Amino acid sequence: MLDKAPTRSKLGPIELEVIHGTIRAAELEIEAAVERTARSPMIRDQHDYRVALFDAKGRKLTGRSYSAIVEPVFQYFGDDIDPGDVFFWNDPYNSCGGIGHVPDLCTTVPIFHGERLIGFSQVFGHHDDVGGSVPGSLPVHATDSWMEGLLVPPIKLYERGKLNTAAFRIITRNSRLSEHLAGDMDAEIGAARLGSRRIVALAERYGIDALESAFDQILHNTAEIFRREILPKIKDGVYHYEDYIEADGVDAPKLHALRLTMTKTPEKIVLDFNGTDPEAKGPINWALDEVEGRYFRKWLAPTLRSLAATPERAAEIDSNEGVLEVVEVVFPAKGSLITPNFGKPTGMRFFLMLRSLGVFAACLSKATGGKMPADHETIRIWGLTGGQNRDFYLFREVLGGGSPGRPWADGSDVVHVVPNSKNLPAEFSETRYPILIEELGLKQDSGGPGFRRGGLGYDKKIRALGDCRLISNADRSLLSCYGVNGGKAGLPYRVSVIDEAGNETTYPGMSDTVTVKAGDVVRIVTTGGGGWGDPLKREVDRVVYDVQCGLVSEAAARDHFGVALEKRGRRWEADLAATEKLRTALANRRLPLPMFDRGPYFAELKKQGAVKRPDNWPDPDAGWLAVG
Repeated sequence: MLDKAPTRSKLGPIELEVIHGTIRAAELEIEAAVERTARSPMIRDQHDYRVALFDAKGRKLTGRSYSAIVEPVFQYFGDDIDPGDVFFWNDPYNSCGGIGHVPDLCTTVPIFHGERLIGFSQVFGHHDDVGGSVPGSLPVHATDSWMEGLLVPPIKLYERGKLNTAAFRIITRNSRLSEHLAGDMDAEIGAARLGSRRIVALAERYGIDALESAFDQILHNTAEIFRREILPKIKDGVYHYEDYIEADGVDAPKLHALRLTMTKTPEKIVLDFNGTDPEAKGPINWALDEVEGRYFRKWLAPTLRSLAATPERAAEIDSNEGVLEVVEVVFPAKGSLITPNFGKPTGMRFFLMLRSLGVFAACLSKATGGKMPADHETIRIWGLTGGQNRDFYLFREVLGGGSPGRPWADGSDVVHVVPNSKNLPAEFSETRYPILIEELGLKQDSGGPGFRRGGLGYDKKIRALGDCRLISNADRSLLSCYGVNGGKAGLPYRVSVIDEAGNETTYPGMSDTVTVKAGDVVRIVTTGGGGWGDPLKREVDRVVYDVQCGLVSEAAARDHFGVALEKRGRRWEADLAATEKLRTALANRRLPLPMFDRGPYFAELKKQGAVKRPDNWPDPDAGWLAVG
């Protein structure tokens, strides 16, 4: 059959679109295979995994989801790549930036047509447990990588189809949930092999030369779309912004700054992170000192799609490897938060992942007159763990938060940046773990007020039926998600324990030593997204609707949106005359609206002189006022 493959090298636009669509469909099929066959709730139910298809040069062919990268295979094995091989790694310092923390295990399958390498199929997932000092392998007080779990540099887990049984046993033996881990690894390898078969089928249909030509054209088209539709909307110039991690889990809470200088020219965007604070003692570092920053650029570039002509058009723009032609990254010298020295802990690197999106979006807001969405914090991991040996359990969730207000729409509620992720169903959780889910809803008023308000976070209460330990891996419990262009910041994260007498104790967002007694209730309130635009300009009927639905309180409608309400029976109605007077009075009393609002905690730190910057680094908020 291989001898009969077509040999043409040129394809028409319809065939090109069919190939592109088939690759996207193949990634969906890989995802479905993972979910059908994985063992752990984190992979099967929480969907905390990524899939990707690459060409033979390691270039990602779609932008459906960020993924790891193939460079570690090239770096470690060179040309020693054979049919039947399965490459495996999780070491953040040997992944070329593609794996951020130890629980992420990466499986990569080379794709061959005959003896010719034509691509790679990859799955990586965040696994329940890979050892370390705390169940879940994300200790908040870690001071080195070895406290976080087993480190595996790139290896061949399968070589020419033969399993390295010793390596497989070592990896699974180091997990507190070894059966989960073994099942997940098998599921991911099988799913990656399925993806390989789909690309081979394309090669047999169109011919290898034509298929590789299609790969080139798909990536080139993406670069041209960004050049033609996105870059002209960004004013040329140099822009600065910074955002912060509020604590590192080891030292007392203090600001750890990620700083960005964005230089926009007609041809490209250069993102320079020099000025970023030094590496932290605790696990908030992110090992990104990779060659050319390929992973980092692919992570950041989809932010640009917010500047597309319409939301529908934004959804159509594929952010594949082609974006590397229009975005460059400059890393600080070794020893910063994003270029830490080998061995520094990285478990909470997802804090910096979201801060990097925030600083980029803020620079773009400056360069576009406030036309970018506000800020969000949509990853935090929390859980309860207890028991020993056969009775051991780890109930854990990746909970989302409110997405940002945008020029064209309110933020969505309880969004998870992890694609397709969701909270665990109450029925599943209560059957499997010694807990009761007593409440799950939206946190009223958590979204930042604005002409387009931020999305709301979760408000969840869980009763423990036995003694256990609370795990909370969360940022933004002190700082808020910033508002943009006159919008206000959202409410921060909060985790607390309510004892049987009704006494409620609030704990830091980074906690893993809190004892929860049988009968206690753990309450998790996740962040609200920042608001966009002047809240006093929000349509009155939208405010009335939000209050009627319980999303916004009557007090917030009055104090933030300037809407005077009356309740008639079960319905709220606006007093239009009183609203006009109230909005005029509020507008007259306030100062000019800033471009960015970071919330009360940051304002107090600034007032106390606790916000420190390097010499010659500007205050990124100073002088930037809301537009329109």
